[in-house]
Amino acid sequence: MTEMVYGSMPSRVTEPVLPRWWRTIDKWVLTSVFVLFGIGILLGLAASVPLAERNGLDPFYYVHRQMFFGAVAMVVMIGVSMLSPDQVRRIGVLFFAMTLFALFLLPFVGTDYGKGAVRWFSLGFASVQPSEFMKPAFIVVTAWLMAASLEVAGPPGKAYSAGLLVVVVGLLALQPDFGQTMIVLFGWGVIYFVAGAPIFLLGVVGGFIGLGGIIAYNSYEYLAKRIDGFLTPDLDPRTQLGYAANAIQEGGFFGVGVGEGQVKWLLPDAHTDFIIAVAAEEYGLVLVLVIIALYGTIVVRSLLRLTRERDPFSRLAGTGLACIFGVQAMINLGVAVRLLPAKGMTLPFVSYGGSSVIAAGITMGMLLAFTRVRAQGQIGDLLGKRGR
Repeated sequence: MTEMVYGSMPSRVTEPVLPRWWRTIDKWVLTSVFVLFGIGILLGLAASVPLAERNGLDPFYYVHRQMFFGAVAMVVMIGVSMLSPDQVRRIGVLFFAMTLFALFLLPFVGTDYGKGAVRWFSLGFASVQPSEFMKPAFIVVTAWLMAASLEVAGPPGKAYSAGLLVVVVGLLALQPDFGQTMIVLFGWGVIYFVAGAPIFLLGVVGGFIGLGGIIAYNSYEYLAKRIDGFLTPDLDPRTQLGYAANAIQEGGFFGVGVGEGQVKWLLPDAHTDFIIAVAAEEYGLVLVLVIIALYGTIVVRSLLRLTRERDPFSRLAGTGLACIFGVQAMINLGVAVRLLPAKGMTLPFVSYGGSSVIAAGITMGMLLAFTRVRAQGQIGDLLGKRGR
């Protein structure tokens, strides 16, 4: 009788976490990440064996390490992708504070491993590169600040983010690490543009970046040599770029055959920065195009899903994460075919490196969290209501 008069209390049906995650996740992007990691292990079986032999290690020592770090990265990626945007924001802010503190400590307790740049913490059994983890954390914090500035009577988030940018860029330049610096600057610029920055202001920022590049060119001899080597019409065949270019030419369309490539014996960074040269030589243009298509799938699908996102923070953070992920892959591929100056930049999920693959897992986990389907109207519906 009570139910007939007052009605029954609505029961709240909660869907289990895993089924809800699987239903809302972008499965194309998730699959592309797993395929890229699988390709990385396949290429590592060829590219890392010469290095292991030179160091007197088990032939598949680096492959086993990459499989371990990759498994950690996949678990982290899936775990982060299950979080809500608010939870990702909280983790991102905490992570940013930790990585910023780590960058402050690098000049005092970091190591350069003989490469002339203090970028790593040596843990004995492994090394950690804080700048890899700084990138996704900085993007999340920047998106949070800029989204807050869009609110009525909100804080000057754009100015705050610019201040943080100066601090982060300064710490990265001290290492020096100009590759990561450019990615951080690019990510900040993308978020600022999407948040509605005036074109004139972006032009001013671009001018300062160009001025900084000129100063760096005149201040760091190794950077000037890389740029001069890129600009010269004659490519020295005995350099890493020369070996990589020759390997890509030798591979042709279908490659010289599995295990038949020679560039892995000539390049010290064949398993990291120039792993695409190994792919092109042994498997040909076919595999290279597959890799490019996988990166394109991740970036384009993520951006398309974000265009329907109503929450400003999710839209800004997701766009920034997708763009820095894509531009890092583009830089690595561009260097190998001499479209860009030589720069130590790994190919996400494909190149060897513990910090690189785990940081990429965190980046993709955050991006998948922001692009999950949530109960909300389309952004076009919101714009339509405002126009009435």
